[in-house]
Amino acid sequence: MSRGVERATWVRLGTLRGTLHLHTAADALVIRPWLQESLDRQMEGRVPVGLDRLTEATVEILADGPVEQRELTERLSARFSGTPSDLWVAARVVVPLVQLAPRGTWGGSGPVVLDLLERHVGGTMRTPTTEDVVRRYLRAYGPAAASDLSVWSGVTRLRPVLTRMADLVRHEGPDGKELFDLPGAPLSDEDVPAPVRLLGQYDEVWLAHAARDRVTGPGTRGAWMGGTGAVSHAVFVDGWLTGLWRPMDGRVTVTELFRDLSPAERADLDEEIERVDAMMAP
Repeated sequence: MSRGVERATWVRLGTLRGTLHLHTAADALVIRPWLQESLDRQMEGRVPVGLDRLTEATVEILADGPVEQRELTERLSARFSGTPSDLWVAARVVVPLVQLAPRGTWGGSGPVVLDLLERHVGGTMRTPTTEDVVRRYLRAYGPAAASDLSVWSGVTRLRPVLTRMADLVRHEGPDGKELFDLPGAPLSDEDVPAPVRLLGQYDEVWLAHAARDRVTGPGTRGAWMGGTGAVSHAVFVDGWLTGLWRPMDGRVTVTELFRDLSPAERADLDEEIERVDAMMAP
């Protein structure tokens, strides 16, 4: 993946919910324009110079090539005197700006260097239909409700889209909520075991749904969630949040388990730790 970032086949930019994500270049050219209206809405009333003027200035500053975040900040501040110094954050929301390598590479660091998405990947953005995005989401995370899609994307008012998609299958969730899915999509029995997994701090298993009660019981989510976000990576056993882990000195360290594991579960966890240790090895 790091090589992909260096070759611009993968890109790091603000997309879903306005947060930074890694996407394939092809996906970024599609998902970013679909999100733009909701991203602009995040900035309404928060940008004293107006979104159109900020967009125009940002594109002009990057016209000759990539610039460091520091330079963008300085030039925007000079253009719009008296504006906040973090105006560049709003600039990356209203304009699709990619963070160039080594940012986004495994263990990479350095100054934030920004470029225009289309120029960096050599492609043209196109806006998909909302129905296309819904189908892609359901293929990955269904069955789901409209609220799940909104939490995942930051885009609201999606229930009318789901209800008019006549081909979607409808299920009733445990709480009676209507859930939508693709026709023919697999639906596992609740007794099918799930493998032990070590997931990242902000894995989409959390962020792709409005409620986390499918993957965590009462009281355990609070152990993962701090005042400003996740406090640690997550250990999942049989599909449920069961503990926390951190990378320390390049290896997995399980910091807390919420219950005792059976010998078989412990063996599976050890195997998963070995797999992730190998992935993190230099």
